[in-house]
Amino acid sequence: MDVYSIDGKVSKSIELPKVFSESFRKELILRAILAEQSFRYQPKGRNLMAGLRTTATYVGNYKSYRTGRHMGIAIRPREKLGGGAMGYVRRIPSSVKGRRAHAQKIEKRLEEMMNTKEYILALKSAIGGFSNKEMIKKARGFEGKSLPIVVDDKIESVTKTKDLINILNALGIGTDLEKSHKPKSKSSLRSKERRRKFRNSAVIITKNADKIEKAGRNIPGVDVCSLENLTVEKLAPGGSPRISIWSEDAVKGVEDAVSKARFRKVVSG
Repeated sequence: MDVYSIDGKVSKSIELPKVFSESFRKELILRAILAEQSFRYQPKGRNLMAGLRTTATYVGNYKSYRTGRHMGIAIRPREKLGGGAMGYVRRIPSSVKGRRAHAQKIEKRLEEMMNTKEYILALKSAIGGFSNKEMIKKARGFEGKSLPIVVDDKIESVTKTKDLINILNALGIGTDLEKSHKPKSKSSLRSKERRRKFRNSAVIITKNADKIEKAGRNIPGVDVCSLENLTVEKLAPGGSPRISIWSEDAVKGVEDAVSKARFRKVVSG
């Protein structure tokens, strides 16, 4: 595999690890993505007294007062009105302003766990999809250099966004980045502009992402990730492989990093 300099020129060649030849299994990748996303769900429930703040009571005894029997009305919990009259039905789910049937509970477990070996296999499968040029071309419409793109380690020391954009343009990803700059929301309302989402374009994987992460966080559609923080959702969002850019040190240490990977709580996207 060719190694490119930050100017986009071939500097040398290296041999890719075996993990890049793994088969792409979409069903396994989707399961890992859903498990990671489950830790970002917001727990919610209902107030224990919701729909029950009323004077309505159910009188079940046949001989008691206010039963409502032999009056041609349904025997349901009804409001207590003055003079012994009975009001509207309340409390039950089928009534107006009644409690909700099968309400959500705050103690419900929303997180979905995943076996370690299964998660490692999902990571390997996602990394193996980076080498499938036909699949990436179908999913992203990318036609460029051989995949995955391996760059010199100097890319890890980039700190400015404009310098990183120039490097990505030199590597032939500029056209794909332009597609990501267009937000999916076409509305001109400010409220929707704040919630706009961008198309996933490329992921930059380095051994140490302390410096380059600051340069890449302002580029729409580009994610920067270190080997220690590899997740299936970043590698293959939506179950489709994306364009990957690897530093030379990251390629050399990817097999060791994947073997030590563990399924953990992923709080941020």
